Amino acid sequence: MRVALVGYGPAGSFFHAPLIAATPGLELDTVVTRSPERRAHARAEHPGAAFADSADELWARAGDLDLVVLASPNRTHVPLATAALEAGLPVVVDKPLAGTAAQARALAALADARGLMLSVFHNRRWDSDFLTLRALLEQGGIGEPYRFESRFERWRPRLKGGWRESGDPADIGGLLYDLGSHLVDQALALFGPARRVYAEADARRAGTTADDDSFIAITHASGVRSHLWMSATAARLGPRLRILGSEGGFVTYGLDPQEAALREGLRPGEGTAWGAEPEPAWGTLGTDGSARPVPSVPGDYPAFYAAVVAALRDGAPPPVTALEAAAALEVIEAARRSAHEGRVVEL
Repeated sequence: MRVALVGYGPAGSFFHAPLIAATPGLELDTVVTRSPERRAHARAEHPGAAFADSADELWARAGDLDLVVLASPNRTHVPLATAALEAGLPVVVDKPLAGTAAQARALAALADARGLMLSVFHNRRWDSDFLTLRALLEQGGIGEPYRFESRFERWRPRLKGGWRESGDPADIGGLLYDLGSHLVDQALALFGPARRVYAEADARRAGTTADDDSFIAITHASGVRSHLWMSATAARLGPRLRILGSEGGFVTYGLDPQEAALREGLRPGEGTAWGAEPEPAWGTLGTDGSARPVPSVPGDYPAFYAAVVAALRDGAPPPVTALEAAAALEVIEAARRSAHEGRVVEL
């Protein structure tokens, strides 16, 4: 199946293009970018791909394509996804799908009306730590879960510039939409719908106008409470995941190795144990004084595009639905309102 990739920045070049190329049944047909430098990089990595200056060129030849992947700036996701669906093309959109849950639901309705697949690249559902925790929950390893803590923290005291750090609402920037999209999606995938949201959102670095140090507390309908941290100003990093339950707890530090491997130019299926964590990186399960290491389930980003192939060929469910993305956006909108008004928001 012939894939057009719109955008060849970090998301397009480090994540989507390599994973598309590594997926049986997919071929990277066209890359949309005007940048000569990015074209040169794409040509070296994917010599069979053609190039286009704008996504509009794709709609004119929609019959030659089978899938469009949007790895473009956040503000373009809704208009480009709408155009792709109206051209009769299935779509994968990098997170966040939209700036609001209402926009995400409108895209879901359009995809349903056209009978087309629409999926969102919440790849962190295939992180090693998330897969390990999900397996432990399914096995009852901690008993009844009470509290879930999850962090994506970085130490970046100086601004890098660009739309991700923009406070303009049209850019859909800031960490609540960036790292928060992953954290909220993971919490909802594990523990179900949110009922109450409390949040704090700060812009701490000099010159920034977007949140760069934020916190979300979710009370799920299941009774579990999720506490989620996202920060670019964390000089000391906390646990990546900590979950506490009636029979014990699970704690793990550090990040899934797949992003670093992709950035280093490694590719799935090239002879390495893809997504595997070394034993020192394993999390521990139990109680203080009697915790034991738990072998990590290997991370599996390739599973996302394998599921896309199954959805397109066999009618299987997409790996992440637009309505699931809308549920996460509803929490993020509530978090922004909570932080602005200083109150708990009921959903």
